[in-house]
Amino acid sequence: MNRPLRIAIIVATGIAILGPVGLVIYQSFLSGPFFQPNVTLTVEAYKYVLLEEDDFLEAFLNSAIIATGMTAIAVPLGCILAFLIVRTDLPGGRLIEPLILVPMFVSSVVLAFGFVVALGPVGIVSLTVKNWLGVIPWYLYSKTSLIVIAGLTHVPHVFLYASSALRSLGSDVEEAARSAGAGPLRVALTVSLPMIMPSILYSTVLVFFLGFELFGLPLVLGDPERIPALATFLYKLTNKLGTPSYDLMAVVVVAIILATLPLVYTQRRLLAAANRYVAVKGKATGRKPLAIGFWRWPATGLIAAWFSVTVVIPVSALVLRSFLGTWGEGVNIWANLTTVHFRELFEYPNLVRGITNTLLIASVGGALSVAVYTLINLAGHRWRSHWIAMLDYLVLVPRAMPGLVAGLAIFWVFLFTPLLQPLRQTLISIWFAYTLVWLAYGMRLVSAALLQIGPELEEAGRVVGARPGQVSRDITLPLIKAGLIGSWVLIFVTFVREYSTGVYLLSPGTEVIGSLLVSLWGTGAVDLVTALSTVNIALVLVGLALMFALGNKRHA
Repeated sequence: MNRPLRIAIIVATGIAILGPVGLVIYQSFLSGPFFQPNVTLTVEAYKYVLLEEDDFLEAFLNSAIIATGMTAIAVPLGCILAFLIVRTDLPGGRLIEPLILVPMFVSSVVLAFGFVVALGPVGIVSLTVKNWLGVIPWYLYSKTSLIVIAGLTHVPHVFLYASSALRSLGSDVEEAARSAGAGPLRVALTVSLPMIMPSILYSTVLVFFLGFELFGLPLVLGDPERIPALATFLYKLTNKLGTPSYDLMAVVVVAIILATLPLVYTQRRLLAAANRYVAVKGKATGRKPLAIGFWRWPATGLIAAWFSVTVVIPVSALVLRSFLGTWGEGVNIWANLTTVHFRELFEYPNLVRGITNTLLIASVGGALSVAVYTLINLAGHRWRSHWIAMLDYLVLVPRAMPGLVAGLAIFWVFLFTPLLQPLRQTLISIWFAYTLVWLAYGMRLVSAALLQIGPELEEAGRVVGARPGQVSRDITLPLIKAGLIGSWVLIFVTFVREYSTGVYLLSPGTEVIGSLLVSLWGTGAVDLVTALSTVNIALVLVGLALMFALGNKRHA
């Protein structure tokens, strides 16, 4: 790829990223919606939100408390699970590991619905426990429950980075500690985990950041007791004053970006530190698993308990509830099994369109997104330039915008730009928003495939006279074909589970499952929510099955 084309791609990427952000900042300083005539520049919206709107301060503090609490739960538990799976002789470790990652692939709003159906005041599990004990020993709609559930569901994010770092760690220091009589717990706490501290710090910042962008869990579990978070406050602010308050919404969006962008930047620095962290690496092969003896079975029980609470109970209850005609105290489950909710689901044209559109966005849109991510990656592939540093920082910006925020920004872009206005109520707006929100993730997937190619292969093409474009087309792309297919499958699953980005873009004809779930929950249509959530889980399972099938085929 020649230099002018590389620069053009990076500039186009910058416009696509900074355009929505710039519009939001511009709107935050206007006296009314940007499309109205005679609006003036002012800071009144900032004064109102920051000084007069008490709910904003409460939402900000709640988000900080939730982020801190869930980090305190997810990081230790994720590190322990990573150590048990990677460094010990835990039975069935290779089979358990994929299960630990499952919560990452299930929509958090779907899990939230599952917790309500299972553990709510009239939940399936709650009423069963009440029949045994005479009382329900928990209350789901509390800040404590919200923090605990958020922490448990974010354990896989910590596990992923900690386990990856532990695999690249040599075993000689661990063996020395074992020879000196250190027990498994002491080896973990004083040797293994301290040596992967940059990766642990990276995942800590990641989970804390994700706490600030939480939307589904606070909406479903916090709203009944009026526990606002930043994202739910923004969602409720839409019509708080009777009409869409564009200026106030823009101020909240700016506040969220300002709170999260430093966290994303810190992540980048910590990731670079983790890649350079080579303290006492030791032997990387031939590692003997650390024997934990009797503790193998309590450790397995810990993993089973976490997985049951985090996935099995909410998902099973949600699926079961979707097949129940009615539910309440004293209702017989087996006498009320039915498929009527699914029949009702397919009687609503907008819900059917939502399922169809989700499949279309995830499959065709996912492939187009991977093509975009590949093009951007190729623009920076093996190119030493200050433009690449600029691209690295540009990619950070969408990561600092939660899906709800990005969806709102894209909605305004399509309103603001005359050429894009006809496309606002089409799937193109949804696809653009999804592609932008998951830009950093998608580029990382493609980049991982590109890094597997040795430079000598591309250099050989240039030696025989191939132009840069020919090298990319005839050598680079064919060599990363398997990686691109794998990236598409992961993007497919990601787009299927996405829910918050499409909330503000929801309109007749552009329905997707995620935004429909949020809309239906607000109307109290629990039966349709459970049925549509079950369909969403089924689509995610299809994507995961594809991922494992392609993985097995690749290693066959």
